[in-house]
Amino acid sequence: MASRQASIHSGFGASSTAEEVIGMTDLGGKTAIVTGGYSGLGLETVRVLARAGARVVVPARSPERARVALEGLANVEQESLELSQPHAIDAFAERFLASGRALDILVNSAGIMATPLARDARGYESQFSTNHLGHFQLTVRLWPALQKARGARVVSISSGGHQIAGIDFDDVNFERRAYDKWVAYGQSKTANALFAVALDAFGAAEGIRAFSVHPGTVLGPLARHLTAEEIATFGVHDDDGQVIVAPDRDLKNPQQGAATAVWCATSAQLAGLGGVYCENCDVARINGADSGERGGVRSWAVEPELADRLWRLSEALTGAGLKKTP
Repeated sequence: MASRQASIHSGFGASSTAEEVIGMTDLGGKTAIVTGGYSGLGLETVRVLARAGARVVVPARSPERARVALEGLANVEQESLELSQPHAIDAFAERFLASGRALDILVNSAGIMATPLARDARGYESQFSTNHLGHFQLTVRLWPALQKARGARVVSISSGGHQIAGIDFDDVNFERRAYDKWVAYGQSKTANALFAVALDAFGAAEGIRAFSVHPGTVLGPLARHLTAEEIATFGVHDDDGQVIVAPDRDLKNPQQGAATAVWCATSAQLAGLGGVYCENCDVARINGADSGERGGVRSWAVEPELADRLWRLSEALTGAGLKKTP
């Protein structure tokens, strides 16, 4: 895996926007699903995919907010979904499968960050449940539609926050260790990256390729649980209180932040590739924990054995799973 986790010299970079990376790509006849597609980076992803001709389905836990945000966008349809509720995931997947459509692009973009300790109805810690387990179950339930596409891509929005923590397989739900909202977030983002590794290994033979993405630091709805003091530590505002856009420092606007996900979802440059963590519209390098560098990906987030272990744990926790086609 480490040999694949290296730059392909895409020609794009930190300043590239989603519109620039998609270029003249024609997605006519394609169908995409973008979770969290009614705010922040998800909304920009939806806008660009739809403008390129894709039919984009946006499942939302806040239907009214989604209706307002998506108003006026062509080629977009709204659905309902709460990622922390297994029955809601199954119901959405059943409705989509009943439509008979192939699913060409699945962008798992919805998420929460640094929340106070909360648990879903099963007792699972909320960040792990929403950010990882919900998307795991959703992807598995949509598998027949991904197979039907004969060349689908699944993009999981991870984060440089994965560098905070790997997966604690002995206490993934903070039942014995003290809860730390940032460790929980880091664990969930590592899970997003490992999920792409395992999913790609599972689906590559059927043309289903998976990627994980660090979008960059974009101030938006994800920060809603942070105090002003906590946000200030990220250095995202100038002396006048205006949001700083400095891609070379990983501070991006939504157009730049959505670019890597759109690139992974659509670029022909990635043909034959998958199971890699990407940033700045390129495949990221492995970055050792003692390097002191901010970018890149930690080995614990792209290790196949850990990815397989997480897959098996996710199957056990959700009751969802896949069998390889003979």
